[in-house]
Order: sequence, then structure tokens, then C-alpha cells
Amino acid sequence: MKINIGIKADHLAKVSEALNILLADESVLYVKTRNAHWNVEGSDFHAVHLFFEAQYGQLAETIDDIAERIRSLGHYAVGTMKQYLEITHLSESTPGKNDSESYMKELLADHESIVMYIRGLVDEFEEKYGDSGSSDFVTALLEQHEKMAWMLRAHLS
Repeated sequence: MKINIGIKADHLAKVSEALNILLADESVLYVKTRNAHWNVEGSDFHAVHLFFEAQYGQLAETIDDIAERIRSLGHYAVGTMKQYLEITHLSESTPGKNDSESYMKELLADHESIVMYIRGLVDEFEEKYGDSGSSDFVTALLEQHEKMAWMLRAHLS
């Protein structure tokens, strides 16, 4: 059934396209965070293992929320690793070491990359596409990533 929520169809398509890129970024970051959780080594293993678990748990919820937002706009969410890797801003690479500092530096860079991407979407969704709901939605995600980045940064200080 055709969606009728006061936003032009082509605008809904553009917002959904941008959200699918964000979904890909989040999914790649999720996998990288799971990898860090599984493979981290060192004297701080237990604490960092639990820290990464909390972070990937939060990312799992975010991924679901983004996919559901895309569906609520009348479009389909990408859902395969092939699709994610074709459109993500992030790199699939992993650090050369399995220590917490190496993983945290890489994950921090990815969170900061996502923050910058989202920051560009906030005004674009509102001003260019007239979608204040999606603008508010990504603003909340922006704040979430800023906090997750802060927590990673605090471990590196």
C-alpha cells in the first residue's frame, strides 16, 4: 500500500537511501565490535570483554531501529553483508594486535566517522526533504554514538 505521511515519495526514497547507508555502517561496526569482544587479549581482558559486549548489544538495538525506520518510510532495508560492504563508509579491516587499545582506537575512529555522517543528515532530512521525524531519529543516534565514542576515548586516555 502506498505511504501517505506528508513527505514526497522521492524524498522518502532519498531519506531511506541515506538510512540504508547508516544501517550498513552500523552493521559493519557491530561485526567489528563483536570481533573485538571475542578476540581481545591482555591483562584487562575481562573488563574489556564485558565493555565490548555492552557496546555491541547497544548497536544491535540501533540496527533494528534503523531498519524499522526505513520500513516505516515505505522502503526496504538492506540486509546482507554483501549489500553492507557495498555501501558502508567503514573499512572491514582489523588491528594487527588483539589488545584492547588497538581495538578501541579502531572502533573509536568508526564511531567518529558515523557521527560525522549523521551530523550531515540532521539538517538535510529536515531542510531538504521535510522529514523532521527522521531528523529527530538520527539526532538521537548521533548522541548515542557520541557517548559510545566518549567511553572508548576514556579507556584510551
